[in-house]
Amino acid sequence: MRKDFSPAELPSAEFYRLLTAVVVPRPIAWVSSTSAEGVDNLAPHSFFTVASVTPPIIQFTSVGRKDSLRNISARGEFVINLAPAEFMAEVNATGTNFPPDVSEFDAAGVTREPGLTVSVPRVAESPVALECRLHSTLEMGDCVLVFGEVTHAAISTAVLEGSHPRIDLLGPLARLGRDEWGHLGTVQELGRIRKAEWPGDFRRRDAPGG
Repeated sequence: MRKDFSPAELPSAEFYRLLTAVVVPRPIAWVSSTSAEGVDNLAPHSFFTVASVTPPIIQFTSVGRKDSLRNISARGEFVINLAPAEFMAEVNATGTNFPPDVSEFDAAGVTREPGLTVSVPRVAESPVALECRLHSTLEMGDCVLVFGEVTHAAISTAVLEGSHPRIDLLGPLARLGRDEWGHLGTVQELGRIRKAEWPGDFRRRDAPGG
C-alpha cells in the first residue's frame, strides 16, 4: 500500500519537506564566496552534485537569492569545501541568516586559507577545497542553479591513499529530512557489471523464487 502526495494539492513548503526527506542522503557543498564589498561568506548548500566531466563542472542550487549567489554573480568565483562530520556544528552555524556585512567565517570561528587560483578563501579545516570559476547560472522555478568550472582541487594528504581520497578519512556530512544530518555508515565495494559478464538469470538470490 502507498500513500499519494500531489504537489498540486499540497503547499509548496510541505512538498519541499517531503522531497528533502526522501532525496537522501544529500552531500553538502560548503560554499565560500566574497562579496563585492570584500566580506567573506560561507554557507552550506545541500542541493549539490557533479554536472560535467570534461570540463570539470560542479553545481549547487541556491534556494532563493542568497548571499552566495549574489557574491558569485558579482565576482565570478567561489570555493566548494567538503563539509566534514567533525565540524557539523560549524557547518550548521554558517547556515544562519546573518546580514551580508557579517562573515560566517568569523561568526562560526572557521579559519580562512588563501585560494590558489581564486581570490576567495578556502576553509582550512576542510580536507577538500574545489576552487571554481563561475560557468553559468540557470533559473529554475524559485531557485537558481550555479555551475562552476573547477580550476583547482586542494586535498589534505591526511585523507589520501596515494592520490586517491579515502572516504573513511574524508568523513563527509550529509543532509537528510527535517533537522536530520547523516554521517558515513557502512561502505561496500561493488563494481559495475560489464555486458560480457552479465549473468543469464539476474535475480536477487534472497528474493522470492531466487
